[in-house]
Amino acid sequence: MKDLSGKNALLTGGSRGLGPYIGRALAGEGVNVALTARSEAELRAVAGELAAMGVKAKAIPADVTDVASRTKLLDEVRAELGGIDILVNNAGIERLSLYTRLSPEFIETMIYTNLAAPLLLTRLLLPEMMRQGSGHIVTISSMGGKKGSPYSATYAGTKAGLIEWTRGLREELRHTGVSASVICPGFVAEAGMFAVYGKSAPRIAGETTPEKVADAVIRSIRKDVGEIIVNPGPIRPMLVLDAIHPGIGAWIFRTFGVYDFYRRQSEENEGESQKE
Repeated sequence: MKDLSGKNALLTGGSRGLGPYIGRALAGEGVNVALTARSEAELRAVAGELAAMGVKAKAIPADVTDVASRTKLLDEVRAELGGIDILVNNAGIERLSLYTRLSPEFIETMIYTNLAAPLLLTRLLLPEMMRQGSGHIVTISSMGGKKGSPYSATYAGTKAGLIEWTRGLREELRHTGVSASVICPGFVAEAGMFAVYGKSAPRIAGETTPEKVADAVIRSIRKDVGEIIVNPGPIRPMLVLDAIHPGIGAWIFRTFGVYDFYRRQSEENEGESQKE
């Protein structure tokens, strides 16, 4: 999909984190954007910013984990913008914690939000895209989905699922005019998990910017790239080494303190939970 101007996109998780950056990148290409999230006030503020860039931008509050809400969302986007050419599955939640300290309810919520919701929303939209013979599904995964980490196991599991789902779906859609891409950011400054905590990533893990993640979304659509890793530093050779010799990546992260960094944040989170 080389020419994006005038296309219509639905962006989930559009109110905060990477959402506004992805929204601005789409609007910068002339794409009309329907933004959805549960936080209505923030959503409307982002929509106003995008509209000022000269595109149609609509804020449509919705809970993508709810069956009826997903159907209603697509109906409202069609009513506001018309056909949907691009879906960006960006909504997600994460929390560093000992696995046994996560409640069963929170584990289910993370699975529904991060994994089930994008699969099911895509399932609702795909027949329409296939009938029109064009469309692109972009899903935001994580480097956590490439290499599971302690204190983040459930999150990593959901993100790994998104990567493999996208790979399979992309092949299934070949020759239909519709395609799928997955974006795997590492630590993201300003808009990522540790930015919320007010911390920087360990140097060996590297840290990228939300603008680079948003640029990767645009590149994946324009050039039909199946998977893009957005992370500086030595992460790619580390992944190759880990694939050849399973466990070497974990050894490197243990040795250079990345897992201690996760553990300390997990303990801080637990302390904050006890105060609430």
